[in-house]
Amino acid sequence: MILVIKKCVHRGRKRKRSGVCEEEQLSCCALCQDVLKDPVSTSCGHWFCRQCISSYWDQSASSGDWSCPQCGERSRSRAGLQTASQSSCVQTDVGLQEVLDEHKISLRRRCERVTEGSDETGSRTLLNRIYTELYITEGQSEEVHSQHEVRQLETASKMDALHDTPIRCQDIFKALPDQQRPIRVVLTNGVAGVGKTFSVQKFTLDWAEGLENQHVSVVVLLSFRELNLIRDEQYSLLELLHVFHPTLEKVTAEKLAVSQLLFIFDGLDESRLSLDFTNRKLLSDVTQKSSVSQLLTNLIQGNLLPSALVWITSRPAAANQIPPTCVDRLTEVRGFTDAQKEEYFRRRFSDEELSSRIISHMKTSRSLHIMCRIPVFCWITATVLEHMLTTEQRGELPKTLTDMYSHFLLVQTKRKKNKYHEGHETSPQELTEADREVLLKLGRLAFEHLEKGNIMFYQEDLEQCGLDVTEASVYSGVCTEIFKRECVIFQKPVYCFVHLSIQEFLAAVYMFHCFTNRKSEVLKDFLGKKYKESSLDDFLKRAMENSLQSKNGHLDLFVRFLHGLCLESNQRLLGGLLGQTENSPETIQRVIKNLKNNKKFKSSPDRSINIFHCLMEMNDLSVHQEIQEFLKSKKRSKDLSMIHCSALAFMLQMSEEVLDEFDLQKYKASKEGRLRLIPAVRNCRKARLADCGLSETHCEVVASALKSIPSHLTELDMSENKLQDSAVKLLCAGLESPNCRLETLRLKDCGLSDIGLDYLAAALKSNPSYPTEVDLSGTYSNLQDPGVKHLCGFLENPRCRFETLRLESCDLSEISCDYLEAVLKLNPSYPREVELSYHKLQDSGVKQLCVLLENPQHQIETLRLVGCGLSEISCDYLAAALKSNPSHLRELDLSINNKLQDPGVKHLCGFLESPGCKLETLRSVSMF
Repeated sequence: MILVIKKCVHRGRKRKRSGVCEEEQLSCCALCQDVLKDPVSTSCGHWFCRQCISSYWDQSASSGDWSCPQCGERSRSRAGLQTASQSSCVQTDVGLQEVLDEHKISLRRRCERVTEGSDETGSRTLLNRIYTELYITEGQSEEVHSQHEVRQLETASKMDALHDTPIRCQDIFKALPDQQRPIRVVLTNGVAGVGKTFSVQKFTLDWAEGLENQHVSVVVLLSFRELNLIRDEQYSLLELLHVFHPTLEKVTAEKLAVSQLLFIFDGLDESRLSLDFTNRKLLSDVTQKSSVSQLLTNLIQGNLLPSALVWITSRPAAANQIPPTCVDRLTEVRGFTDAQKEEYFRRRFSDEELSSRIISHMKTSRSLHIMCRIPVFCWITATVLEHMLTTEQRGELPKTLTDMYSHFLLVQTKRKKNKYHEGHETSPQELTEADREVLLKLGRLAFEHLEKGNIMFYQEDLEQCGLDVTEASVYSGVCTEIFKRECVIFQKPVYCFVHLSIQEFLAAVYMFHCFTNRKSEVLKDFLGKKYKESSLDDFLKRAMENSLQSKNGHLDLFVRFLHGLCLESNQRLLGGLLGQTENSPETIQRVIKNLKNNKKFKSSPDRSINIFHCLMEMNDLSVHQEIQEFLKSKKRSKDLSMIHCSALAFMLQMSEEVLDEFDLQKYKASKEGRLRLIPAVRNCRKARLADCGLSETHCEVVASALKSIPSHLTELDMSENKLQDSAVKLLCAGLESPNCRLETLRLKDCGLSDIGLDYLAAALKSNPSYPTEVDLSGTYSNLQDPGVKHLCGFLENPRCRFETLRLESCDLSEISCDYLEAVLKLNPSYPREVELSYHKLQDSGVKQLCVLLENPQHQIETLRLVGCGLSEISCDYLAAALKSNPSHLRELDLSINNKLQDPGVKHLCGFLESPGCKLETLRSVSMF
């Protein structure tokens, strides 16, 4: 069956269009018998409203009957109809087709060549020659990443591909087999430089060359860098298309309505628009003028061109600007897998020996190997190592990030000299005064905007730092002019660094220069007004403290670079760029000692790991080696310092082997040191964190472990931690994650309040299959009736598979028992084990419980009523209930019930005599 989509302007008439005669159908829908809305036609000639036919298809999903509802003509497959419903099998005129063909040619020219780093026209490379398939997955590892992106890479490098759903970028709008509804809006996340823009270009190029996604009539490629330039102007959506894609100027509003459009908005994190999805002006006409931000929000929400597809790319921290309700598919670009890294280098170099040497060196350094998940860093690595391995330059190949970036800066400077014929071939260590001046200006730009969170700049930003535009373009390997268009709207060029890490490196170079040259005003702005000129070790100590106080870790890599620049080898490489520095062995040892003795334990344990990385950048491997020896030791009796704990946390969570059990109390360390070990929960199956003084910060780390892809945690014990409501809320964000696979959750003696129980109940209700055992014992008077009521709201969920519920010593009231009895009636198969020990159950409470037990549908296998003060009457109720439904109960614990008299015991024995009794364990110590 073929579906034709048309815009009926004059219905009930014949018209001739470019030699194609069309019979306009009557204005009534064959399904709803009402005036046609957004009309579509099947190949058999019957007309329907788009919504009506879509509903019909959805209702027919189970039967697989994908035939025309009017005449019964069948389609070949459901997938074919889905494609048809989204396709643009439009009867277009020859003129429109010519316009679309011209648009494809324009996009092909735009996307077929790309640049890696510099924007030199002569160096642009064919995309298909260098493109290596990226690893793109359904969903993402966490909701919104708050860690530095390098930390995210470190975490992502451990993710198990077996648990992911990989997607080709060309299939980004294709539904998976278990997805019923069509995908209209896709949001793709990924850290800076991971390949989001290359994916967009590859998708567009394949479409323009007629290879993929030909059901789309028009691809409209827009970057937020471009949209920023007109953010204060008013346009209609139609005008916006014409401005950015002049090849589409002949496309009218009517033709737009009958075409299947795909809008690609690349780089949401670079947007300076304000996207407000709550106080927006409603727009439904493509000719209606409004602000660019209003056009975008209406397009994304489906008010403008509701059938248009939308693809948005963003770095993770900015992705939350798009409400989840507007997104049909969330994907994440993870960069290169280990195999793809090797493929990249082999595709880049025809010399097999050279590529093998580069791959081999990359594998020797964990930090370089992790960073090579990012395609841009692969390019940086290839640039540096190719130069070092193919020239007469001798020396040890870089192993740290600081070393690699120092070499990269010098290689780019040398290439600049060769390009502009500045004298003879020079050693890369020879920086001229002009080089240093321009690089320091770039460093100032990098630092000032790193603090502001900006990653792109306009001409005025450069000029404020004393940079002439021609100076920046000369150093195009470092600062890239993003686009130059022959269009009035693009008279204003936009600049950005090749990658965020390059910006962080140059910012560190600039700040180190400011320290050595005693630029006190700059230092005071960064370190506080009370800062006074001091030694190198004191300067770095203050910089580290500043970094640890940052909530999102945006200075973490910057501080790593600062410490790496201390080394004489890197100072020698940079040829005086840093100024006269203190690098005596005594000074370096004081810096290392400060790092090892840093006791800022109130910062996040994740953030504290950066102290260990700073040691590695300074080539101090002592802590790393000591922890390796500790892990090899079977006794593990070593007292761990704070820095040891941070290093151990990093190495445990990065280990290829998943820990079976991680028990904080087993490690010999101070309380603060143990808390630095918390990140290891991301790589273990059972985490025992009882009585550790957990705070919000630590609950956030545990929540991220529950949200990880994959989440290894199956058992979590956080008992005896007095958790505040805010900490419980953070934990619950992990419990409600679809990635959570937790089976046992122990929150014994955590003093949960009603509010905390509300959070917990809501989280468990949203992910009812996990956990299967919850221990809330010992909440005493904090467990009020409203809290129990919310908890029961979770238990009544028919999807709930709760095996064990522990409410020992919770002092439940009669009302709470009512809630519990009522909800267990609604879901009689679960739980299988109920713990109600140490409650002062009145006879009425026991009677309620017994009503439940005598229900033949109920399958409680274990019942514990230890120390409940059961009376003779209570025993009568209990015995009668168990006798009427004896087959399921396997274990009964009535220990420490001193009020039990002979008659009560006699009644219980009557249950034991029942032929249907399957009881295996009876505990009755101290009944008398």
